[in-house]
Amino acid sequence: MKTGIHPAYHQITVSCACGHSFTVGSTHAEDMRVEVCANCHPLYTGKANLVDTAGRLDKFNARQQKAQAHKEAAKVRLESKKAKAAEAEAAAKQAETSK
Repeated sequence: MKTGIHPAYHQITVSCACGHSFTVGSTHAEDMRVEVCANCHPLYTGKANLVDTAGRLDKFNARQQKAQAHKEAAKVRLESKKAKAAEAEAAAKQAETSK
């Protein structure tokens, strides 16, 4: 082997979202975090589980609730505009008939 061309080899700790951690050799110098490992992966455990470390599902649900609230508010505004227009039209007709 040539000297000086190979990266340094370090022992790092890999931490999983399930709480399991283990030590591996790597050229990456910093500790790593992973979402799934052999301790919690469904292929190895035989169980289906959802690991949502980024909160993506919570973010999606929050967006859906916000969109639903926006739709309901728009519907209320539209109904209010229609009611005001109907009142104005009725007032205009009443003004014409009273002349």
